Amino acid sequence: MWTDPVTGSRGWLVLHTLVAGMATGGTRMRAGCTRDEVADLARCMATKTAAFGLPVGGAKAGIDCDPRDPDALGVLERFFAHMRPWLENSWVTAEDLGVSQSDLDAVFTRLGLDQSFHAAIRRSPDPAATLDRVRAGLETVDRDGLPLGDVIGGYGVAQACLGTAAALGWEPTRTTVAIQGIGTMGGGAAWYLHEAGVPVTAIADAAGTLFCPRGLDIPALLAARDHYGEIDRATVPSGVEFLPREAVLVAPADILVPAAVSYALGVGSVADVAARAVVEAANSPTTPDAEERLAVRGIPVIPDFVANAGAAAWAWWLLQGQVGTDPEDSFRRLRQEMQGKVAYMLAEWSGARVSPRRSAWGFASANLEALAGRQITIP
Repeated sequence: MWTDPVTGSRGWLVLHTLVAGMATGGTRMRAGCTRDEVADLARCMATKTAAFGLPVGGAKAGIDCDPRDPDALGVLERFFAHMRPWLENSWVTAEDLGVSQSDLDAVFTRLGLDQSFHAAIRRSPDPAATLDRVRAGLETVDRDGLPLGDVIGGYGVAQACLGTAAALGWEPTRTTVAIQGIGTMGGGAAWYLHEAGVPVTAIADAAGTLFCPRGLDIPALLAARDHYGEIDRATVPSGVEFLPREAVLVAPADILVPAAVSYALGVGSVADVAARAVVEAANSPTTPDAEERLAVRGIPVIPDFVANAGAAAWAWWLLQGQVGTDPEDSFRRLRQEMQGKVAYMLAEWSGARVSPRRSAWGFASANLEALAGRQITIP
């Protein structure tokens, strides 16, 4: 545990698993963050990297501080200064709840570490060339002009939703989606689902839920977000219902995407969930008891360590030179891997009622065993 000498804020770094001496996992900042939360997220991250066969272990960091605090960046910088030995040698981090990649990179630059992938980059035979490749990848924009590093995670969630619809025999343009959380992950998922013609009928931010059974104007609502992912209600078109924040969990929709905070979907909401499938975009958004009860109701849950792993997988593919500056290459690879994994899990679910989480644990464990003892190199 770390305690900030200036504000008294507390922070934690948990390295759950090392593969070839390396672990990766984002840094989050929120008021009320706890050690147990960070430890649970580190376990999830370790499973996430294993599920995609990434040659790196899992970690997580968290700071109990409101990201809106005027000294939040100062707290973040002092936390990283304290954790510098891990950042130098073993831990690769990235954005998470309450922390943007641009803020991370600014802090790393001030600390003289160049970039938040520093620990992996320095292992390369040519660190300067690897750093250039990573920076070029992070500066790549998609066909809509959006930075690839900001949207690739949400794209992966959208592909998990599309894969779910395909595996269950649903027509995508008639498959409705409700999304809790409209920040980087939820907003990216909403954008790419809208692009694919999938009606997003409900979205929720801190101020409440917006609902329209015909489908929301996603581009307009995303354009009206502030820095913290809240939508300016003055810009919301007529015909949209304003509902309580929690209403998104039980809104009429075929797929529910919890993309906000951990443990948002508990047993108290299960009986009222209208969705026919849940795709987890946040980390640990469904409690284990709730997931069991959803299964009893015949509602499969695509686990977080698959559905929201797109950003982590893409970052490691970029580090290893497996993708470059053509966004379509990155989208194609993530689409194929995500939809393939979802199809496998839902085939197991439809055939033998094996939960998607158990199926995913199976291939994650097999991947981790295959990585054991390998010497990993960054080109």
